[in-house]
Amino acid sequence: MTTSEVFLARLNAVFDSARPAAVALSGGVDSMTLAFVAHRRMGADVTMFHAASAAVPMSATQRVSDYAARHGWTLRIIDAGEFADERYLANPSNRCFFCKSNLYGALSSFSDAQLFSGTNTDDLGDWRPGLKAAEANSVRHPFVEAGMSKTDVRAMAAAHSLTDLAELPAAPCLSSRVETALRIEPEILQAVDRVEMLLRRELSPGTVRCRVRQAGVVVELDELTLSKLSGDSRARLVGQISEAFGSRRPIDFQAYARGSAFLRERNA
Repeated sequence: MTTSEVFLARLNAVFDSARPAAVALSGGVDSMTLAFVAHRRMGADVTMFHAASAAVPMSATQRVSDYAARHGWTLRIIDAGEFADERYLANPSNRCFFCKSNLYGALSSFSDAQLFSGTNTDDLGDWRPGLKAAEANSVRHPFVEAGMSKTDVRAMAAAHSLTDLAELPAAPCLSSRVETALRIEPEILQAVDRVEMLLRRELSPGTVRCRVRQAGVVVELDELTLSKLSGDSRARLVGQISEAFGSRRPIDFQAYARGSAFLRERNA
């Protein structure tokens, strides 16, 4: 058996122990791959739930809808209600706890099925307040139970010819672009999404993040893309980014730094 086949056997054992089930779909490689293999095993016994909001890139919601139509998934698109939660909007360092608490609480109100998330073993060593919310809501993580890392998940997607998922760049929720303690506002997140879509069209970067900071907007690009950005292109993009935000914010370009808008020390 190949490694992916071994992992799939482990996943199938998880699926068989949890009928019916519901998968929380963000639109990223982890949850999408989980939904694909869960549906292959469980069929009508699994329902996919996607919480659409200003914090979710439009491309992710479209990907979820496209996959559901293509593969015959039962899909429900919901409002998890996080934008009605002042604790989430205040954007503390544990914002993800309130986001996931709203998500899992909403899913539990729609279904009494076992909830699955796409968390993998790599996520366990990171600062993930959302995992505490998952634990409080009895959410299971099939990839963790199967001992699968992010690399393993991508390999499984590739093994099922899901090339678009296997190569999909990481895309955390748009609220992660807003510096800790700056208020989460839907209009700002929509601007962030527009800017990142613009930069993908214009530059085809390996990585792009549009960060909103106290001091202004910082566009982070992988070092190769940043090194190729000419002065004329930079000036033109600054104008387009300013237009997207509808305000005169200072705009800077920097090399990508993972999680750089997260200031845990500020609210620890």
